[in-house]
Amino acid sequence: MRIPFNRPCKIEHELGAFVRFLDENRLSGDGEATRRCHEWFRTHIGAQSPLLTTSCTSALDMAAILCGVEPGDEVILPSYTFVSTANAFALRGASLVFVDIRPDTMNIDEQLIEAAMTDKTRCIVPVHYAGVACGMDAIIQIARNREIPVVEDAAQGMLARYKGRPLGLIGDLGTYSFHDTKNYTMGEGGVLFVNNPEYTCRAEIIREKGTDRSRFLRGEVDKYSWVDLGSSFLPSELNAAFLLPQLERAEAINSNRLATWEQYYRRLGKLADDGRIELPFVPDECSHNAHMFYFKCHDCAERTGLIRSLAERDIQACSHYVPLHSSPAGKRFGRFYGEDRYTTRESERLVRLPLWYGLREEAVDEVCDRVEAFYSAD
Repeated sequence: MRIPFNRPCKIEHELGAFVRFLDENRLSGDGEATRRCHEWFRTHIGAQSPLLTTSCTSALDMAAILCGVEPGDEVILPSYTFVSTANAFALRGASLVFVDIRPDTMNIDEQLIEAAMTDKTRCIVPVHYAGVACGMDAIIQIARNREIPVVEDAAQGMLARYKGRPLGLIGDLGTYSFHDTKNYTMGEGGVLFVNNPEYTCRAEIIREKGTDRSRFLRGEVDKYSWVDLGSSFLPSELNAAFLLPQLERAEAINSNRLATWEQYYRRLGKLADDGRIELPFVPDECSHNAHMFYFKCHDCAERTGLIRSLAERDIQACSHYVPLHSSPAGKRFGRFYGEDRYTTRESERLVRLPLWYGLREEAVDEVCDRVEAFYSAD
């Protein structure tokens, strides 16, 4: 496509970082590049215990183990999310309880969570869609009343905030993704934030294949051994080396994406005012990170026509998640609580436009021109 939906973030410093850290003669994980990434998260995000992982999926897998999820447990989550959110807990034997979303933010409806809970509920997993926060005050209060943990799937949420607090640092555990579709990338990668000190020591062990190797490397034990469940969740130094230069320029990348988002929002404002489309909503207590720009069409047929019309001009737009509760695995491993008022309906209306670091203003104008032309033709 002439204007693709996504281009992975590259700032032309990654190759130099590769060479620099190759000279360290260490390619396996937890070397100098990883250490510096961890330090960046501590300094710039305020994370107490960040742990780089091979993916956000891996970080969620770790979270499920840390929460002690077992067969027979139930986990509350939205159906409108990526499969990794569900897989992490289904793999531990949990039954998934899908809760309807709010139509304004596409996030889990915090007002429906408590009624969906039973005495089997083991944890709540809110997903911050498009880098816009869920209603975290209510979610945290519900969890505290039940004495269960909250795992934030903030895959899309780096540098976004809720009432001034970084997403991923509000619940007991939080995750970011550094997949090449995200604002910052290491190809495949993620990070787990351990915000509850009760999980800190075990998280380090789980990440290191269930061993206390990290303690050995710090000189706290004279040998290391297998002490718990775990897997190889830490990424190589090459992945961390690719990510580090982007972290060091994170604010500039964020500002560039926000400018693109605002340009879309301004340009498409008249269509929204005329009732032809519905623009994204960001609550006052939230500051987003321009992870994506989407709007909502009247219905699925209109969206399909729009995507096809843009493709004819070599502009790649796309839909997003198919609700998990309607999938074969979703039906097998979970159930939808209550009425599906919004999840399916809103998912079928949503279209995502191209947005990536370095997207030219002229390209955004061209996309908007074509969207306006589509709606003026009917």
